[in-house]
Amino acid sequence: MRLLAVTDIHGNSRMSKKLAETVQNEDFDALLIAGDLTHFTGAETAEKVLEPIMNLGKPIIAVHGNCDGRDVPGLLEKLGITVHNKRAELNGLGIIGIGGSNITPFNTVWELSEEEIRDILEQNYHDGDIILSHVPPYNTIADRVHSGIHVGSRALREFIEEKQPPLVVCGHIHEGRGIDRIGETLIVNPGPLFRGYYAVVDVGEEVKAKLEKI
Repeated sequence: MRLLAVTDIHGNSRMSKKLAETVQNEDFDALLIAGDLTHFTGAETAEKVLEPIMNLGKPIIAVHGNCDGRDVPGLLEKLGITVHNKRAELNGLGIIGIGGSNITPFNTVWELSEEEIRDILEQNYHDGDIILSHVPPYNTIADRVHSGIHVGSRALREFIEEKQPPLVVCGHIHEGRGIDRIGETLIVNPGPLFRGYYAVVDVGEEVKAKLEKI
């Protein structure tokens, strides 16, 4: 199964339109959105961002990010595309989601304690599922900020170490664009779409990912 993965659009509908134009003739099965569709704005902005992507006619699976407005999760629920704190199946592939982020110094809109993150994972995960999370796991390429410190979720990392899901797609840390591993788990932070970044992930006997730029 081929998945396109994007994150951190931050209200840039011009770039989501450009993505749609770039991939419209590509062969893929679904598109994953790892949060921050908006930049502290609401559902109206999120709709503008989503419109060109939804017009591709492919399944979309999404979570909200910590910078999405209060009504954005409701929009994603209404559209039937959210997997925050739930599980979906796509052609037999299970996908669970974590929206928002762990606690930040910035008091953003959607933040979760490590205990809440752990609870979401334990309540929804089945063996072999992939995880779509706005926040990356701790101590990876994907959660390292410019200063070099790691700011991801320790609960997510511990869960990955225990359960070894095949794939985690995340975002949140713009400079954390990259591909990493925790044991057998592939960690993919596509990088922010507002800068033209996305990823292509092939899930099969082996999971492979490639970082792309529009």
